[in-house]
Amino acid sequence: MNEEWQNFLEARGARLDEQGFARFDRRAAECALVDLSWLGLIRVAGKDAAGFLQGQLTNDTRLVDDIHSALGAYCTPKGRMLALFRMFRRNDALWLLLPAERLEATLGRLGMFVLMSQVELADASDDLVRIGLAGDCAPALIADQLGAAPEAPNGVSTHGDFTVIRAEGSLPRFLVIGPPGAMKPLWDALAKQASPVDSDYWRLLDIRAGVPSVWDATAEAFVPQMANLQLIDGVSFTKGCYTGQEVVARMQYLGKLKRRMYPGVIAGGKAPAAGTSLYSEAGQSAQGSGKVVDAVLNEAGDAEALAVVEIQAAEAGPLRVGAQDGAEIRLTEPPYGFNKDE
Repeated sequence: MNEEWQNFLEARGARLDEQGFARFDRRAAECALVDLSWLGLIRVAGKDAAGFLQGQLTNDTRLVDDIHSALGAYCTPKGRMLALFRMFRRNDALWLLLPAERLEATLGRLGMFVLMSQVELADASDDLVRIGLAGDCAPALIADQLGAAPEAPNGVSTHGDFTVIRAEGSLPRFLVIGPPGAMKPLWDALAKQASPVDSDYWRLLDIRAGVPSVWDATAEAFVPQMANLQLIDGVSFTKGCYTGQEVVARMQYLGKLKRRMYPGVIAGGKAPAAGTSLYSEAGQSAQGSGKVVDAVLNEAGDAEALAVVEIQAAEAGPLRVGAQDGAEIRLTEPPYGFNKDE
């Protein structure tokens, strides 16, 4: 986390957790301002940057420009996701926004394949600050402080030093990315109407929007389709080859999807950690009935989660956290629905 930004937030009532990330005591607000320092940034620059990423990631880098961002994954040759991020263009580089705990491993693995390409990879997390603004207030606040806000998910607008990206979900929300010196007065201006809340609130909004994350505990656990990436424009099936493409394409066109991702609620309990196993008497796989993708306590004290689950087990129910006597997780469909042909 950028030290200048860290000190700024501490002076405004934030406390630092064991990783040095700022936390606020308030969990949610109708108009919410969120520090997103737990998301790291990889900068990919150079003449061959777009072509290099085209051969590594699930999505089409040609779709990423000054007004469009894209979700995408970095997979093993076996099609298992090592990282999941939002890709956007800023100035002369492409940027990958992902959980900071996955940054070092992702950066190191990408670096193994640069070879003779004219590509520069760097951890740029300290260079630019990331914040989020969420609520019905958000479009007007962005317009008042910066300029017209993107109207569609994945849309991007640029206002001087700031890059603004609209995130998924029925609740309007935006990522704002810019240098620390410019971000400090913007935060103060936004905080006059928006309430600073804990960073877990942004994860909760991702869960409600059906947008997964890959953490250390779930790296190599899922192929993209298990996490519904094909339903949220996170995979291109027309771009050509990339690492893991054969497995991902085979599942799409020749295989039968046996697991997929569901939102779920665990009433009145502790939020299970990412990677926690799920149990169902109807489960048929030696790999277990499912795994938690992410989970966060909501303002009512219930845990809201995303979980990759055997379809057969999800339809048979009930599903429990950890073991047969664990808390029940009640599953629903994601807001974008399922492709019934899969």
